[in-house]
Amino acid sequence: MTAQTEADRTPDLLYSEAEGDLRAAVRALLADRADAPKVIAEVESDTPYDLRLWESLAAGIGAAGLLVPEKLGGQGATHREAAVVLEELGRAVAPAPYLTSSVVATEILLALADGGGPAAGLLGELAAGGKVAVLALPFATPPADAPAAMAGTVDRQVTGVAEAAAADVLLVPTADGLYAVETGGSGVTVQPLVPLDLTRPLSTVTLTGATGTRLAEAGPASAAVSRGLLAGAGLLASEQLGLAEWCLTETVRYTRERHQFNRPVGSFQSLKHRMAQLWLEVVSARAAARNAADALATGSPDAPLAVAVAQAYCSGVAVQAAEECVQLHGGIGMTWEHPAHLYLKRAKADSIAYGTAGRHRAAVAGLVELPAP
Repeated sequence: MTAQTEADRTPDLLYSEAEGDLRAAVRALLADRADAPKVIAEVESDTPYDLRLWESLAAGIGAAGLLVPEKLGGQGATHREAAVVLEELGRAVAPAPYLTSSVVATEILLALADGGGPAAGLLGELAAGGKVAVLALPFATPPADAPAAMAGTVDRQVTGVAEAAAADVLLVPTADGLYAVETGGSGVTVQPLVPLDLTRPLSTVTLTGATGTRLAEAGPASAAVSRGLLAGAGLLASEQLGLAEWCLTETVRYTRERHQFNRPVGSFQSLKHRMAQLWLEVVSARAAARNAADALATGSPDAPLAVAVAQAYCSGVAVQAAEECVQLHGGIGMTWEHPAHLYLKRAKADSIAYGTAGRHRAAVAGLVELPAP
């Protein structure tokens, strides 16, 4: 496909039959292994990750290898399919290191695996679900900050690394290149933090005298890290979409069943208007998230713009949907037993992941050559 025809291509925002089948499989797995009571119980424990769930998702369904070509041991799918998985993970707020390992770390390794070597070997292990890899940067790092991350040595302390507690390997960017460091090796400390979102734990990673395998020199590594963060930001929008859809669906269901003055509270005009407006926001978020996933899947030159638009919009919609869910559930929405608080915390945490909405709006302004807001 030439650059001209790619530029003229109309994005495909519809879900294919294969994507529908994948959604059904992931949703059934999460309903069995990650329903609300189980997720709440897990986040209260010292081990929020269900290893059986991850094994079934990553290896059983094959979701961990969706972005990896078949010749490298993956499924040979695209970002569109990975986006469907993230929609369902967002809908269940499931504690699973899919975004950080199967998207961000996998994208980084894909950019470095053409010539074989250690990057290709590690990529195969991630695709098979045998290992989890996490980029050793703060979860809030936007794609534009990838070049600045290529500094210092392997010895460092990084705060706010998402899902490092579940990682077998850390991808550490340095001035000398990108290194793969085993979390179980000497000189590596992963100290859990107390995050707002208990379903996606954060940690402080300290590397002192740790040794690792160099995967690439600084130039290619910087481009690879940028590619990984861009894919992470773009597909995070699909997680935010799934979260918002659950909040809207659950709120509509509850307001139909909850009665006041012998009427369902959902029949009150003011609440109808609020939920109708939220529905419009969610539909628009779906279009933005699907556009970003399609642009990444096709390698569109407009992918950075599509990703920035999706993040600038979807993060706010997710927060709004979660806030409405808590408020319109009344007193029950404020209890620990109801999962609404998990969705609000995930939405708030996601709103700064891979760059705030403000950073992405500034990116949009730069890409279309308009004054920044």
